[in-house]
Amino acid sequence: MFDHLIKGATVVDGTGAPAFTADVGIRDGRIAVIAEPGQVAEDARSSEDASGLVLAPGFVDPHTHYDAQLFWDPYATPSLNHGVTTVAGGNCGFTLAPLNPEQPGDADYTRRMMSRVEGMSLVALEEGAPWTWNSFGEYLGALDGRIAVNAGFMVGHCALRRYVMGADAVGGQPSAEQLEQMVQLLKDAMDAGAWGLSTTQSSSHSDGDGEPVASRHAKPAELIALSKAVGEHEGTQIEAIVAGCLDQFSDDEIELFVDMTAAAGRPLNWNVLTIDAAVPERVPRQLEASERARKSGGRIVALTMPILTPMNMSLGTFCALNLIPGWGEVLALPVDERIAKLRDPEVRGEMLRRADSKEAGVFRRLANFGRYVIGDTYSEANEGLTGRVVNDIAAERGQEPFECLVEICANDRLSTVLWPMPTDNDTDSWALRAETWNHEDVMLGGSDAGAHLDRMCGAPYTTRFIGDCLRGRKLLGLEEAVKMLTDDPAQLFGLRERGRIQEGFHADLVLFDPETIDAGKATLVHDLPGDSPRLDSKAIGITAVWVNGVEAMRGDVVSGAVPGKVLRSGADTRTVGTK
Repeated sequence: MFDHLIKGATVVDGTGAPAFTADVGIRDGRIAVIAEPGQVAEDARSSEDASGLVLAPGFVDPHTHYDAQLFWDPYATPSLNHGVTTVAGGNCGFTLAPLNPEQPGDADYTRRMMSRVEGMSLVALEEGAPWTWNSFGEYLGALDGRIAVNAGFMVGHCALRRYVMGADAVGGQPSAEQLEQMVQLLKDAMDAGAWGLSTTQSSSHSDGDGEPVASRHAKPAELIALSKAVGEHEGTQIEAIVAGCLDQFSDDEIELFVDMTAAAGRPLNWNVLTIDAAVPERVPRQLEASERARKSGGRIVALTMPILTPMNMSLGTFCALNLIPGWGEVLALPVDERIAKLRDPEVRGEMLRRADSKEAGVFRRLANFGRYVIGDTYSEANEGLTGRVVNDIAAERGQEPFECLVEICANDRLSTVLWPMPTDNDTDSWALRAETWNHEDVMLGGSDAGAHLDRMCGAPYTTRFIGDCLRGRKLLGLEEAVKMLTDDPAQLFGLRERGRIQEGFHADLVLFDPETIDAGKATLVHDLPGDSPRLDSKAIGITAVWVNGVEAMRGDVVSGAVPGKVLRSGADTRTVGTK
């Protein structure tokens, strides 16, 4: 007897093959049968008519930061709502484990670092996770049996360094013995199920004290030693971030990536490839890393988002504006001092000069303040400004756009929500995206779901992208779009029997209405531990989501079941080579 029978669905199986109509039976967490409609004679405990609906494999998000959120939100919302059944976490060099029991301050340091670098609520981190683990295996064990999505985790380089080197991890270099200990710690984590190594050398990553995070101090020899260890374990990968990920790689960064993937004999993926027709040299330069890697026996995969993710900015909280050279010092001042500085014409002039300079890199796109839209406001002086464009308000007031924006924010003591209008929402940029998506070393993803919770909401990229393919720009057909969200990432990570609708595969499935599938507007909600805020987006047109054969979501409402599995390297992932 089947546990559930889905009748008459339009099956898009994840391989890119043409859609077909079928009945799909689920039994014991697996896809037990795929048959022509009406040909299944076996009884089922439950069934539903899916005529007119599309049945696809559950989406796989290759870059998230759900490491902490899964403890207070086992459903990984809103990703599960939007059809995501498997998430990859532990990215960018940051994980919650291992923690050294002989260094009692490790957990506090980690919480403050995650709060700063990944925009997680410190209160939520303190109150929402148990922090009962030391080893990476104990961390994975703390999630076993209590999550609604499948989740696999890299082990973060910063945690490895901190465990072995203590406070010297920031600024110091390991001795030969310490490097050996670090390599062994990584091996222990992979033995326990870690998917491999994640690391960062990005200049945008600082810890809770404002210092460069631990892995930024690692020299190439350390990274190569760790990469070699990754290659000694089954079903492992590397994920890495450098400063050039945000704009264009330097020769040294490309050489480092190439050496790491070649040393491991494993794919290395990085986040995130920004595509803008106004900067035509960026994509070829970034993909040059992939071309060099293939010549050296490695493989480098660039993640890129298939949608434009709205960014919630503020002069009052840490956000991307703080990463503009010279801005961090001003925006870190106490509120009254910050307002005074921002009102100083000379200070504003210097800030604008640096924001529009070459050193600002990709953050130059944030410097056109006239194109910002005012979001939520909190004072009588700003009443009626929500939804208006700063250029229009500045023209009415006879002010320069940045001066006008500063005065609006000052009225709210800098709590005003700001929404920058994207600069790459033009026809040429979208045509370049469609072309780039077809590159063999480019993969869709990079949501950062679970991070930057009150400033961005990347989790709905799946439904928004599918909706755009069906009813919007139609840059891709449905079958190819689904393949890019399912089988492609499953193949990169070597997920065993996931990513396709195929008999015998795990029943990770999403059923949706092709006429309506989409994502709702991102709205601020206060549902984190400590009443902390985050951006949420409702799923539109998603009928149901199954994880390992169990209904986890229906009609944008979680079922309460927790059928997800912690996916461990080797057992749940196979080795993917670089060819």
